[in-house]
Amino acid sequence: MRSIAKLFGRSPFVPLQTHMAKVAACIEELPKAFDASKAGDRKAVEQLSAKISKLEHNADLVKNDIRNHLPKGLFLPIDRSHLLEILSIQDDIADKAENIGVLLTLKPLVMVEAFKENFKAFLNKNLESFYAVHLVIQQLDELIETGFGGVEAQKVRDLVDDVALKEHEADLIQRALLKDLFAHEEELTHGSFHLWLRVFREVAALSNLSEKLANRVRMTLEFK
Repeated sequence: MRSIAKLFGRSPFVPLQTHMAKVAACIEELPKAFDASKAGDRKAVEQLSAKISKLEHNADLVKNDIRNHLPKGLFLPIDRSHLLEILSIQDDIADKAENIGVLLTLKPLVMVEAFKENFKAFLNKNLESFYAVHLVIQQLDELIETGFGGVEAQKVRDLVDDVALKEHEADLIQRALLKDLFAHEEELTHGSFHLWLRVFREVAALSNLSEKLANRVRMTLEFK
């Protein structure tokens, strides 16, 4: 396996893409964890939560490797601080995935029939937001060949706009979910009610951070 230091020789974005792939591995386990929770399979929930934590640790190792090997005397086509901020936001997304996995292990998550479909749509929309910004990150190394301009730059800007749209759509679904949750509060124990609130908050953070990451990329492009 090539070291992070060697990857920087190709493009400053390749290490970011390497890290983002590790983040995506965390995110990919979330639907499985929610499915196991819905099915009442506590053993599977525990196993998937542990897997997400391990994958998050792997992402941390790559993050630390990037920080330790980020060239100081080598010219980079983007500001070092911008690169590190992008890396930090990616890391935050992996952390949120781990947090969600841990929440699902705390106690059985009682699914209220009234918001079952809305929650599924909410989770999927937040995942869509992440995969949209993942696509943005995947496109970045191609920008170097075009000098951060032209068709490729506009393509990235359009992808950034798509992330913002998906985050907005996730917000709208979350509002409906919260109304449903409070309308059926009496069907839940105090602990289950507050656990759902925390789950909503952590899942919503996936699209919020995805939008933040996309906007950071857009700002990086505008500085060029």
